Amino acid sequence: MTERRTRVLLLASTFPAEPGDGTPEFVGDLAVELAKTMDVRILVPSVPDAPTRSTYRGVDIYRFRFFPRRWEDLADGAILENIRGRRIRALQIVPFFVSEIYNVARHIRSFKPDVIHAFWIIPQGLSAFVVNRKIPVLLTTLGGDLYALVDTPLRGLITRIVKHAKHTTVMNAQMKGEVERLGIDPFAVSVEPMGADLSGIVPHDVRETDTVEILFVGRLVEKKGLRHLIAALKDVETNYRLTVIGHGPLEEELRQLADGMPVSFVGEKPKTELRACYSSADMIILPSVRAASGDQDGLPVVLLESLASGLPTIASDLPGIDTVVSHRKTGLLVTPGDEAALTRAIDELAADTELRRTLSEAGKDRAADRSVVAVGERYAPLLKKIAGMR
Repeated sequence: MTERRTRVLLLASTFPAEPGDGTPEFVGDLAVELAKTMDVRILVPSVPDAPTRSTYRGVDIYRFRFFPRRWEDLADGAILENIRGRRIRALQIVPFFVSEIYNVARHIRSFKPDVIHAFWIIPQGLSAFVVNRKIPVLLTTLGGDLYALVDTPLRGLITRIVKHAKHTTVMNAQMKGEVERLGIDPFAVSVEPMGADLSGIVPHDVRETDTVEILFVGRLVEKKGLRHLIAALKDVETNYRLTVIGHGPLEEELRQLADGMPVSFVGEKPKTELRACYSSADMIILPSVRAASGDQDGLPVVLLESLASGLPTIASDLPGIDTVVSHRKTGLLVTPGDEAALTRAIDELAADTELRRTLSEAGKDRAADRSVVAVGERYAPLLKKIAGMR
């Protein structure tokens, strides 16, 4: 007799309209790995140009509508940053929650999941908390929801959501400490970062060059720190060109800061083009900072992808990032927001080809154990264990 496969209802808000469109795909990539041994259904909000029913590499996707289609863009990217970028988007919040709660309840009835995997404490964790008291929940917080909301009036609500979950996964040890300070049993919290899809990575070859090609990839929001990179580049001695991949609410302001500099803003890139950029650049810089709201990066998937390609890296010394970038071993770390230190790091890495070769080779090895395949092999037994906690 064939054993019944565990059913997982996966809830998320950030999800590509179609594979490879430039939106982070870590949720979908993990779902594909889980689907090797479990039945997985993905429920996410509607975004422009996305059908309400589709599949992601064989996994069923259901999108719920929540606002007139012409203005339905709250989940097109990061929700908190979208609201900060255009305050009028706040009008979508209440209908978003109402629709998500209704649709979570509907999919619980139709799919009959054994476990719910909710990405982000708010909104998905909240919706699972409101709707469901019987099906065990695995909650995954990726940084922004925890860092930006834990020290606000929502702290009490966040505590109730996390306590409702059977287990919570976080991206780094600092986040684990934040969750434990909510009164959560340390054994109910574990560090399990998201993985990167490393299939199809284009290898980077370190080269001698007179003009260094620098790459920045990320949302154009405060926590990504691009303004600090632009300021640092004004003082470098190296000939360079900077390519900025991504979009966001600060784009116009950042374009003005870079006016007259060899900086190209090229918008989002599909996965295949992004991987070609890792191969052709000379270094990637991820100058993340802690935003005024408290939000900061956990462990950017783009960092894992670029390391896997062998692209030399300069990054901010922040929890999560420092688990894969070891200073002068797999990359160079600088103090977040320290523009002078960033200038020195750029000049040093540009001038030292042997250092770039060393970091390139070590980075490939460090990224290997953070592949989505390896992460899926850790999440699958955790979800099956939680499914038995009814």
